[in-house]
Amino acid sequence: MLILSTIKPKEELINKMNTLFPKDEFHYYRNMEEAQHELKNADILITYGEDLTPELVSIASKLKWIMVMSAGLDQMPFDAIQEKGILVTNARGIHKIPMAEYTISMMLQVIKQNKRFIEQQNQHLWKRTGFQTGELFGKTIGILGVGAIGGEIARLAKAFNMKVLGVNRSGKLHEFTDQMYQVSEIEEFLPKPDFIVSVLPSTDETKYLLSEKHFNLMKSDAIFINIGRGDLVKDEVLIEALKSKKISHAILDVFEQEPLPSDHPFWDIEQVTVTPHFSSKTDMYLPRSFDIFEKNFQIFKQGSNEYINKIDLERGY
Repeated sequence: MLILSTIKPKEELINKMNTLFPKDEFHYYRNMEEAQHELKNADILITYGEDLTPELVSIASKLKWIMVMSAGLDQMPFDAIQEKGILVTNARGIHKIPMAEYTISMMLQVIKQNKRFIEQQNQHLWKRTGFQTGELFGKTIGILGVGAIGGEIARLAKAFNMKVLGVNRSGKLHEFTDQMYQVSEIEEFLPKPDFIVSVLPSTDETKYLLSEKHFNLMKSDAIFINIGRGDLVKDEVLIEALKSKKISHAILDVFEQEPLPSDHPFWDIEQVTVTPHFSSKTDMYLPRSFDIFEKNFQIFKQGSNEYINKIDLERGY
């Protein structure tokens, strides 16, 4: 069986796969452009998902399974994949530790005013007056999308003695939440949190879910954090909410347009923290992804259908 990868991992992971599956051929490339000449012979494709097009899917005449080494699937050509009946799995769940740690670190950065202290150090300035820092203790965090990542954020928030509210499709209470809401109850949810964190994927239901009226409902000192997808809210809506002080700060790791253009207003708004879609990055990313692939490959070989993170091609997640 030929497993074609458009991701080239470290040698230790390559050796591990060769040891575990000695009868199968693994061909690793750095991108789809390098790998494309082998696509027609591949039984399995390992990819980040951003390099696939309907045309490439049509070339892959033997392809039975696509393992997407990320959680995001918004750029996948699902119609072409579904037409050929190709299995798709992803690496959902591996992001929960780095993204939850990122969220807590950014909340602390803002409430402890860390950027101010860095600026003061750069200026060799000793100043202890004229500003105030706060605490996470006793604050309320609201999480839009309490799945694997949102659940881990909730768990860490509880360690800081925070009240945790959440939103998901069912409204079913999570182990580390104090109260849950359905998406239809979002207007009831939004006035309560001091921190609003979105981990929502990009779907037809979530695209531009937050509008001007939703920011009007938030606390004026609320901090909005988006680590899900940039099309949750239009740029102009968020910029207006910040300029009119409907919220106090926005921490943005995802954007409508990526990379974020160098002349975009977000770079210069004092109440915005910009990071380059980096919240999920970790040196454990590929080892965890290949762990899921390894388990699913065993299932694939056995002819079972109980895959980890099997994607519903109709829904796209």
